[in-house]
Amino acid sequence: MSIYQKITPTANKILKNHSLCNHCLGRLFSKQLGLKSNKILGKKLQNNLKSNKKCFICKNLFDSTNFFLNLMVDSSDGYVFSTFNVGTIIKPSIADRDDYIRSKYKLRGIDAIKTDVTRELGRIFSKKTKKNIDVLDPDVVFTINIKESLCTIRSKPITLFGRYVKKTRNLAQKQPSCTNCSGKGCRTCDFHGIDQFNSVEGKISQFLFDQIGGTIAKFTWIGGEDKTSLVLGKGRPFFVKIQNPLKRNVKSSSISFESLKIKNLKVVQESPKQPLKFISSIKLSVISESQIDLKYLQKLENLPLVPIVVYEKSGKRSEKKISKLSYSQISKNEFTLLIDAEGGLPIKRLVTGDNVNPSVSDTLETHCKCVEFDILDVVLQ
Repeated sequence: MSIYQKITPTANKILKNHSLCNHCLGRLFSKQLGLKSNKILGKKLQNNLKSNKKCFICKNLFDSTNFFLNLMVDSSDGYVFSTFNVGTIIKPSIADRDDYIRSKYKLRGIDAIKTDVTRELGRIFSKKTKKNIDVLDPDVVFTINIKESLCTIRSKPITLFGRYVKKTRNLAQKQPSCTNCSGKGCRTCDFHGIDQFNSVEGKISQFLFDQIGGTIAKFTWIGGEDKTSLVLGKGRPFFVKIQNPLKRNVKSSSISFESLKIKNLKVVQESPKQPLKFISSIKLSVISESQIDLKYLQKLENLPLVPIVVYEKSGKRSEKKISKLSYSQISKNEFTLLIDAEGGLPIKRLVTGDNVNPSVSDTLETHCKCVEFDILDVVLQ
């Protein structure tokens, strides 16, 4: 006796007591037969016994798959993607009736009704759009709420790497969070987490939202500078992750604003898990409380010879290195420093000596203050 002949009596017994659609009937036995199409098997097993009543399990849910397909197509309008996955939310009563049939007729190792609905929606969407199903790492994920007849879509975040050059002063690096949601995203800030775009972070975010859509932009900065600082040379590197982007690439890798230039934008796999090491070339403008002659400034040449020890309020201690230093006197109370410093060295505290040792003030034996500093270049190591 073939396996097909063995399952026929059980199928007839089920159909005698319960009206089932081809999808639900076929699903109960397709794995035993090694078949992929539940619908074709169900049609064969019906044996002309099918009634006009609604399916006991799904209430003819599969007759509505085109409706949900259209919801998926509509919700994905504007998204650019190659792969997708589908999740579904079904009525608990459907799952309960499915469990009842499987338990009553001792049917084991069978896909649940939710699995079959999900698989069918994925199959017909893939057929219509020519997109590929990827259950592990899809570009977008659809969630179909069968009960509420709703479809939502979320796209996988993308991470970009780039550099920025800041050509004018009085532009902060970071953007304050939206005061209404503290950066979580709300209707007030259009779910961006920031409600203004008047900083380096804001201008880059606005450019990317215009280019590829998305909600929140999360930045990983490679160092920082003051609001009054310029950032020159190749620019400061940064990573930014865009949540729920519509597109998965940028049209332009460079763009110039009045005060800012973004360069070398490209999609990368992820932001670094550990802080990147880098060297910053920095120009400092320094004033001192007492007059200093040029010969006395020579003492500063000792700074690159020893580690600069930095203490934080948290108790953390770190050592940074100055690899290069030069100076020029502007007046008896003012001079400039050019240094190449290891990333993470607090520049203004290096001058004042605030929990930094040795410092410019200690070395010159007079209180000094950094009026402003500019980033001439940043080199990743």
